[in-house]
Amino acid sequence: MALVKNYREIIKHLIDEYASYIPSHGKIEAEKIMDTERDHYEVIHIGWDGPRRVHGSVLHIDLKNDKIWIQYDGTSRPIANELIAKGIPKESIVLGFYPIEERKYTGFALE
Repeated sequence: MALVKNYREIIKHLIDEYASYIPSHGKIEAEKIMDTERDHYEVIHIGWDGPRRVHGSVLHIDLKNDKIWIQYDGTSRPIANELIAKGIPKESIVLGFYPIEERKYTGFALE
């Protein structure tokens, strides 16, 4: 349980950090979503870039079965590398955006 609590705190810190980055163009807000009861964490961009509506995920992380699942990473710095730099082993990180058949080639957990 202490392990999951530690992972949760690291994820929340990263979500806070990425939600503080505002795009340099358009009128776009970064919104953070932190569901600590179900362990879903996300940063989304919402707004307008000229006539184009912007609404989409920038970063989506879940905690499942004592592992960190990166469901989507639209950042310029791979979030998996950020997690490793904070001491989380590759075996505790699942790159959920890859099909399971391809995950064995990543060096990260399969599931």
